[in-house]
Amino acid sequence: MILAEDEKTRKKALQKLLPMQRSDFAGLFTAMNGLPVIIRTLDPPLHEFLPKRENLMVDLARLPGADIKAKRAMSEAYNIPVGELKKKLPELLKRVEDLHEFNPMLGFRGCRLGIIYADITEMQARAVFEAVVQVAKKGIKVIPEVMIPLVGFEKELEMQKEIVDRVAKEVLGKAGMSDQEYMVGTMIEIPRGAVTSDEIARQAEFFSFGTNDLTQTTLGMSRDDYTKFSKKYEDLKIFKADPFATIDREGVGKLIKMSIELGRKTRPDLEIGICGEHGGDPSSVEFCYQVGMNYVSCSPYRVPIARLAAAQAAISGGDKSEAMRTA
Repeated sequence: MILAEDEKTRKKALQKLLPMQRSDFAGLFTAMNGLPVIIRTLDPPLHEFLPKRENLMVDLARLPGADIKAKRAMSEAYNIPVGELKKKLPELLKRVEDLHEFNPMLGFRGCRLGIIYADITEMQARAVFEAVVQVAKKGIKVIPEVMIPLVGFEKELEMQKEIVDRVAKEVLGKAGMSDQEYMVGTMIEIPRGAVTSDEIARQAEFFSFGTNDLTQTTLGMSRDDYTKFSKKYEDLKIFKADPFATIDREGVGKLIKMSIELGRKTRPDLEIGICGEHGGDPSSVEFCYQVGMNYVSCSPYRVPIARLAAAQAAISGGDKSEAMRTA
């Protein structure tokens, strides 16, 4: 699909991906059995699915003098028949170079992929709702929530939501399940999305704060590189705590709080949570409760900690009812 040079070839590849995605989603819905399932549409930069540029260049240089054993290794590594290596390796390298980005986390990913290649979003939406039909017919309650990532403009979400709604209407209507409920929401992970949340909430039925990227983009720091100076920053009291482990309440936290207030001003029943490493941090969970989030999401092994932190936040806040939902 990534190597396709025209729409026809890409659609053909997407047809092969559809049953794989549908099977994955059906498995999720079956395992969750009546609990809500948020499915994020394709998010990573396309180059992440391709071989490393440097490795390709080395193998291409080695190819003319390579023996059959080395060629077979290349054939297996790149999924290219031995006889086609000479032709296909340069083509693969060209595609990798075409997709190469200097700062891919701020580049061609998230909803930007779905807008430029709308058929990718359409395939994923079809896989989701065909899986809904498949599982629901077995008597299992399904609660699907489709999340569009990296939204910074209302128009981005509007365009992606139109695809999801159109496919849902088609698939569910054909199956006689037009009354099946679902939601379409977004991940708030860039500052513009946060400060225009009142506009974005006109399209979104839920927000999920992607605090990993929101911290990166708000602080202007790469979470892959900041460790080179983070310890010194903590020693100098510039950081009160590691901002990628505990939400920076005075900076990122203010942005989140403002976003929630703006979003709920437009849509009072907006469901809000976070997904990111912060979801398993006790201090961050407390903050999420205080600003009115409905749920936190975290790695499975951190769920007990998150549950305890959510319960403590509810008790200290004077609310003896069930605390935030953790996932």
